[in-house]
Amino acid sequence: MTDFTHREIEAGRKLFVQTWDFATAASSLESLPRAAGIEIAFAGRSNVGKSSLINAITGRKALARTSHTPGRTQELIFFSAGGELTLVDMPGYGYAEAPKAKVKEWTDLIHAYLRGRPNLARVYVLIDSRHGLKPVDEPVFRSLDDAAVNYQIILTKADEIKPAALEARIVEVEAALAKHPAAFPQVLATSSAKGTGIPEFRAAISRLLAERG
Repeated sequence: MTDFTHREIEAGRKLFVQTWDFATAASSLESLPRAAGIEIAFAGRSNVGKSSLINAITGRKALARTSHTPGRTQELIFFSAGGELTLVDMPGYGYAEAPKAKVKEWTDLIHAYLRGRPNLARVYVLIDSRHGLKPVDEPVFRSLDDAAVNYQIILTKADEIKPAALEARIVEVEAALAKHPAAFPQVLATSSAKGTGIPEFRAAISRLLAERG
């Protein structure tokens, strides 16, 4: 786990104490907003908890739409607090309760966005801590590696796994990431339900912005 100073934790809190709101949505490359400021994107398998995590870090219970139906998010959803940082909620990849043609459409959009967005600072790839890495994650990792887009693994639902198993999962994932050149080497574990790891995740984002500045 990454260690953060009290100052970094506080900087992360201040970053997300602002009022975050929906900015726009894009269902195609043509409808993407103009690249400005810094974007961080949230990717992951369908139903991994992306919307819940976005709601947790922004302190907005209903900012991102959550659903028990895989594949509910079918566009790139942009959130902003009016500053330089924009959050991007991406459609889930893998299994989804939607027509195959539609799934292919938004999967192609995901990969095109990841390859060609000049102001994309980092992609946070969410992995369910109970299940770990799956074969369906590999194409996303390869796409990010090929595009030289930095990404970091965030484990979700950490409250639903025993501490020893969680530590083993972190070690396992970090070992797997060693073969991926664009992957950030350290993994963060979070629980949107319990708030575990949320201050640290905010601090990680704040640190990223400071490094980019």
